[in-house]
Amino acid sequence: QVLLVESGGGLVQAGGSLRLSCAASGRTFSNYNMGWFRQAPGKEREFVARISWSGGSTNYVDSVKGRFTISRDNAKNTVYLQMNSLKPEDTAVYYCAAQAISTLRWDYWGQGTQVTVSS
Repeated sequence: QVLLVESGGGLVQAGGSLRLSCAASGRTFSNYNMGWFRQAPGKEREFVARISWSGGSTNYVDSVKGRFTISRDNAKNTVYLQMNSLKPEDTAVYYCAAQAISTLRWDYWGQGTQVTVSS
């Protein structure tokens, strides 16, 4: 019973930057690891980044390492994805998700926000 709402998507030129936000409500935010996934048309959903409940541990898919940064502010119940040096292949719908610490299952998902990177 966690509601996740993404925002911050849009159209940006290659090489530009964008910051996505995910606001959580309904349960204690710190009970969950948080992550970002993305899905391009005709492709399967892909893991992008994850951050632990405390913010002390992060991991990323290789294709975004050095360009994307995930962070969280538990006081604001919000997780962010800072995306720099964007490439056309980053174009996708980006989804926020919450991972239960006890089971490591991605139990809750946001509705998604569109990110389009033009060449």
